[in-house]
Amino acid sequence: MFWKSVVGKLAITILLLVSFVLLILSILLLEFFENFHIEEAEKDMMQTATKVSELVEQNDDKSIIRETTNRVKDPASRVAILFGDGNLWVSDSANDDLSDFKESWIENEIDLTRVVTNNQEIRKQIVLPNTEIEAMIVGTPIENSDGAIFVYQSLDVIDQTKAETTKIIFLAAGIAIILTTIFAFFLSTRITSPLIKMREAAFDLTRGEFNTKVPILTHDEIGGLAMAFNRMGRQLKFHINALHQEKEQLSSIVSSMADGVMTLNRNGDMIVTNPPAERFIEDWYFENNLIIHEENRKLPIELYEILQEVIDGEKEAVHELNVQGRSWVMVMTPLYDQTYVRGAVAVLRDMTEERRLDKLRKDFIANVSHELRTPISMLQGYSEAIVDNIAESKEEKNELAQIIYEESLRMGRLVNELLDLARMEAGHIQLNKETLEVETYVERIMKKFNGLANDNQIELRMTKDITESNALFDPDRLEQVFTNLIDNAIRHTAENGFVQVLVECSESELHVAIEDNGSGIPEEDLPFVFERFYKADKSRTRNKQKKGTGLGLAIARNIIDAHGGIISVKSKVNKGTTFSFKIPQNKSN
Repeated sequence: MFWKSVVGKLAITILLLVSFVLLILSILLLEFFENFHIEEAEKDMMQTATKVSELVEQNDDKSIIRETTNRVKDPASRVAILFGDGNLWVSDSANDDLSDFKESWIENEIDLTRVVTNNQEIRKQIVLPNTEIEAMIVGTPIENSDGAIFVYQSLDVIDQTKAETTKIIFLAAGIAIILTTIFAFFLSTRITSPLIKMREAAFDLTRGEFNTKVPILTHDEIGGLAMAFNRMGRQLKFHINALHQEKEQLSSIVSSMADGVMTLNRNGDMIVTNPPAERFIEDWYFENNLIIHEENRKLPIELYEILQEVIDGEKEAVHELNVQGRSWVMVMTPLYDQTYVRGAVAVLRDMTEERRLDKLRKDFIANVSHELRTPISMLQGYSEAIVDNIAESKEEKNELAQIIYEESLRMGRLVNELLDLARMEAGHIQLNKETLEVETYVERIMKKFNGLANDNQIELRMTKDITESNALFDPDRLEQVFTNLIDNAIRHTAENGFVQVLVECSESELHVAIEDNGSGIPEEDLPFVFERFYKADKSRTRNKQKKGTGLGLAIARNIIDAHGGIISVKSKVNKGTTFSFKIPQNKSN
């Protein structure tokens, strides 16, 4: 709306101010001119009365007096001469409505006796008797006589003069208001035009157009305001760019963090989250069969309780959570707005691997302790038997010594395998690759186990599909893998069973599968067969048929990994097990 704009307000203010001043001035001028005209008329009439009075004093000829009076008086007025002898003469007037002067006016109707009896001048505004005509009358005494001169005329003449004066005043006021209106719009436009440009520039700033500048047209306060606005725009652009850089830097840091980060307000709304935190929330909702609403991203109730604990206690809270089989540690710290807690920041760390490694460490220590305790106990027991001469004959002593020797070999084998496994897992394994004929190499290994297989009444056979006769690998390390897998297959296969070695060699890979129809591995144990100290024999019974350290498969996996291959297992309880590995062939390397 016009009157709500600065131009309208300023123009209306100027118009109202000027109109008020002109109104007061017009009233005062009208009052002044009205009084001025009355006073001038009374003055003229009194001068006429004085002249006629002097004429009467100086002349006795009444005809001359009447003639001279008609000449000096105003045509619209009447002059009444009351001579000293009591005669009354009234002049003619151009105004026919003006009544003739009556002697009764002196004493009764208008009360003009002061002029005659007291020789005083009078000036009065009257209503002529028996008429509705307003008139103005003046009277002056005739010196040295009881006579008096009265001059009166209608106020219509003064009213006409006043009307003309009023018309002139109102015309001048109207012209002044018109000029003031033009000036007000011109002035307000001059003032508000830069302000409008500043407003448009401010809107541009809100849209992010920080290069917008306001033209400086004057060097007054508005020009100074424009300069300050342009300086503000430059500073705002600088600070906004700095904030954007800091925000992008912080966002990059948070997004690249391996730990999950969430910023929360007091209501539990997630304001900022990074990818690990998003995955944690998705897993949490999935595990609890909940649906994530993008428009209302609130914490689950369990995490909201932790948030309330942090807000109410104003201290850090640490909790461990298990979601989808993974262990998370949440550290939630309050966020302050001066002294007011406005929310919290939660850092989520996936501790699954650490927990697994910690469990492996504990299991490793327990397994090593268990593996070493049995041979040490046997060494201690049999050595005490020899020292105490419990074994009396030489044969018995030799038997005990043989047991001690075998257990010491077992301990040495365990320690060596532990050292080999440690070097492999540390990445220190050295491969001496050679190009060998696959069929000859495998047949040599098979001959090593023919005797063991015959002793256990197990059929050991080989199936081959060799399209590329040569392959590149480390023969010693790969023989260690064959030895572990074939030995395990024979030891876990009952009499009259079979162990079959399948060998396939092509230009792209060497594939070996070792299959048996032995006891098999339970399904729940399959993911752990390549872990250190894994054994299918849960009771850890010791017998000659199933002795071992539990490190062979872990070593085999590391050897195959070092060759860039993969090793896998398939098994069913009481039906058999198949271990297979593939080694890629890249003859150029």
